Amino acid sequence: MKIDKNLILRLEKLARLELSESERSGMISDLKNILDMVEKLKEVDTMGIAPLIYLNEDANQLREDEVKNELSNEEALKNAPDRDGEFFIVPKVIPRVKK
Repeated sequence: MKIDKNLILRLEKLARLELSESERSGMISDLKNILDMVEKLKEVDTMGIAPLIYLNEDANQLREDEVKNELSNEEALKNAPDRDGEFFIVPKVIPRVKK
């Protein structure tokens, strides 16, 4: 893959970024270093080595679900700015579609 200014400009547009010239040249250098590192990793002989699935041998420590500090509806709604019986009233969040 060729890393050049055109690629950086394309990536910049896709990511909706505005980079300065110095940032673009730094990005070219960084991407080249990353590709060099990947090429170096391809040289490592991994035959006979199982893929890493878990980082450690520990099993999940599961616990039973317990209900704690449960609020009644009245306690939960006590400080609500607006409510309708047992429900919170909130502002509409779906914007109108302009035609």
